[in-house]
This record gives sequence, C-alpha cells and structure tokens, in this order.
Amino acid sequence: MNRAPGRTGLRGGAPSTHALLAAALVGACLASLAIGTTTIPLPVILDALLAPDGSREHVVVVSQRLPRMLIGCAVGASLACAGAIMQAVTNNPLASPGLLGVNAGAAFAVVMAIVTLGAQPDSVLVWYAFGGAAASAAIVYGLGSAGRAGATPLRLALAGAIVTSFLGSITAAVLVFDQSTLDNVRLWTAGTLSGRSLRTFLTVGPYVAFGLVATLAVGRQITTLGLGAEIARSVGQNQAQWRAVAALLVVLLAGSAVALAGPVGFVGLVVPHVARMIVGTDYRDILPFCMLGGATLVVAADASVRLAMPEQDLPVGVTMALIGAPFFVYLARSRIGAVR
Repeated sequence: MNRAPGRTGLRGGAPSTHALLAAALVGACLASLAIGTTTIPLPVILDALLAPDGSREHVVVVSQRLPRMLIGCAVGASLACAGAIMQAVTNNPLASPGLLGVNAGAAFAVVMAIVTLGAQPDSVLVWYAFGGAAASAAIVYGLGSAGRAGATPLRLALAGAIVTSFLGSITAAVLVFDQSTLDNVRLWTAGTLSGRSLRTFLTVGPYVAFGLVATLAVGRQITTLGLGAEIARSVGQNQAQWRAVAALLVVLLAGSAVALAGPVGFVGLVVPHVARMIVGTDYRDILPFCMLGGATLVVAADASVRLAMPEQDLPVGVTMALIGAPFFVYLARSRIGAVR
C-alpha cells in the first residue's frame, strides 16, 4: 500500500493563501460582471443574479457577462491544473497544455469536425476536443521518447513545439480555404470568452467539474510522481497506473478548456510556477492554488482588457500571450539547465 510522501513546502500557510486567492477570485468575478461597454453597479448585478426582471442591464449580466465569467473560471482552473500535472509527471518545468501540443491537438480536432460535419452542438464538439488532445499528447510523447535517451524533458519540449507548430499551420491552412468555417471560429481559434452562452458552460461544465475534483483527489499521488521514479518505486507506487490517470486528467481538463474557449496558452505554464514559489512543492497545496489562481488570472486578465479597451473585444488568448511570453523567456533562461 502506498505511503504518503513527506510533505514539503509551506503547507501550514497554504490555507490562508488559498483563502486570499478565493477572495481575489470573487473580486475578479464581480469586476468581470461589472465591466464592459457600460459599467453596471454591484447592486444591479446582485439583483440580476438573484431576481432578474428582464431589464437591459439584467439581460446583459445574465446572458453575456455571466457566461463569460463562468467560462473564464473553468478555463483558467482547468488549464492551470493540467499544466501542474504535466510538469510533475514529465519533470519538465516548461510543460503545459499549450507548449506540449495538447491544446493544438484539441483545437485541430474541433476545427476539422466543423469543416467536415458542419456546425455541431457543444456536447459533440467536446468529444472531438478530448480525442484531439489525447492523440496529440500521444504523438508528442512518442516523438519525445524515441531513441536511446528516452523521454527527457528537453526532448518532450522540442516534440511539443514541433507538433504545436505543425497542427497550428494545418488548422490555419484549413481555415483559409474554408471561409464559412473561418467566419464561425475566427475568434475562437485565438482563445476567446466572448460569444459563448450559458448553455455552452452547462454542457461542458460537468466535465470540468469532474476533472477538477478528481485532480484534487489525487494530489498525493501526483506529488509522489513529481519526486521521481526512484522515490515513487520506494513507496510502492504503481507508476504506469498513475501516469495513465494523470494523462487522462490532462486530456479531460485541457480538452474541456479548448471546447469552451479555444486554445488559450501560457495559463498552464505560469500559474503552477507561481504556486510552487508560494506554497512549496506538495501538490496537495499546488493543485488548489492552481484551480483558484488560474481562474483568477484568466477572469482578471479578461476584465482588465475590457476596462482598458471597452469598445474592443480582445481575445483572452492574446492577453495571456502578452502576459505569458515574457514569463516563458525568463523561465527558459533561468531553468534551461533543468530541462536538459
């Protein structure tokens, strides 16, 4: 029977950190509901949520801003937790759904489904996203593990970059030659929270909820995987079994996020690193941090752009690229020795 590994990091302070993050998330959600082309006061927002009366402001809150906020929470939490799991399992500080091709595979599968089958309900498209994410992850792992050296962190990162670039180019080429599909998914392929309905959230949300709950439940096993193969074997962990579980969770979380908002990058890279800096290396602390921190980051980033440019609807994927790209450069320069 597996024994829990020794707990590392500042676990004693983790609950207070998580409480602060939860408060920040509530603030970001309220800001997301209030900010737009017109600012809606908090009392009106509460009335719209508790007793909608059909007025213009209530309709805007319930039909436009509420789905956008809920999807932002789901996408941020999913991608951050998926990135944390990937970094632990691969022992690669640069691993994330965006950088290892998982997001690209899910997006490619969804676009191909729309091109070949026409418009499909979200309940159908989410399964194409799962399939594309799984296939892409398998291809990246196969390429990264080929040869005598096996699946080293650097080889996985390079394989992920190749697969991401290839699938991204094919997706772009397909959309260029299919104008009708391009019109339908132009913003979605950039990663956007706009134009999504509450029905979309209710359709895909259960997959997100199951994935997040399951992820929090296996934090101890993820921690053990992150300690390396030798320690994992010494405590009796079945590595093949738990790596398979981790892969399924990544596919479920990343696929759901892509089905909701398209391929949003860098969330799964940035948030887990911040989590480790603040709460330590125990994934029983990191994963709740990622769930709350990822949701806060995406919702706050989306609200900030709408505050700065109320007349423009900049996709959140672009915003996250502006935030995440400098962080990635810093991380690559400071941790390059760790991925060799």
